[in-house]
Amino acid sequence: MEIKINRAFQLASPAVFYPLAGRLVPWFALLSIGLCAWGLYDGLVVAQTDFQQGEIYRILFIHVAASWMGMFCYFVMCGYAVVHLTWRTRLAALMIEALAPTGALFTALALMTGSFWGKPAWGTWWVNDARTVSTLLLLFLYAGYMALHSAIDDQSRADRAGALLVLLGSINLPIIYFSVIWWNTLHQGATIRMTGNSSAPPIVLHSMLLMTLAAWAYTIAVVLARVRGKIVWRERGAQWLANAGQDRT
Repeated sequence: MEIKINRAFQLASPAVFYPLAGRLVPWFALLSIGLCAWGLYDGLVVAQTDFQQGEIYRILFIHVAASWMGMFCYFVMCGYAVVHLTWRTRLAALMIEALAPTGALFTALALMTGSFWGKPAWGTWWVNDARTVSTLLLLFLYAGYMALHSAIDDQSRADRAGALLVLLGSINLPIIYFSVIWWNTLHQGATIRMTGNSSAPPIVLHSMLLMTLAAWAYTIAVVLARVRGKIVWRERGAQWLANAGQDRT
């Protein structure tokens, strides 16, 4: 157990994490492209037209994956916030900073695709629904974190203030997830359930899961690449970084 803990702390060192991330980025990027192509083919070609919604339901193959990843990125940020505030690890702060733009991207994509689906389904681009409003609040939390972090010149203070804001905003995650259960909303309930039978046809379920895995792989690739760039910026002048550059040449 002690060996595993020591290994985890070693991986938290930028000098150890930097080359490891560089090796992982291309693999997850290729995995994301393959899964996305497979999921889109199943969703746009193989899946049949829905007898109630017609072709417009195919937006959900992107909308569901984007919605899940928008929430998941923030959940992971909360975990890193706890780690940073507890052990003051630099890598945890870098991971929060790197995850925020990607989480904001997926949340904005979820809202946009939801509007495209809502116009023909509900007759309007936007409704003050508990799920949509709480998801919009999640986008504001991402934007607020990035604005706060960039507004503070001292890096350690910016990391700490950003981590505290992330944890404060974590209360919004269960509100998003349970909003369709707690309130009478227009937003439909869960199509895919962890327990019991899912209401989606197998091919729809298969495509949604593939698109979610593609979004997951994309997030890992982009975040690792972004963290490497931030490590170069923060650790500039460090001898280990100069040696890593020499090794590449």
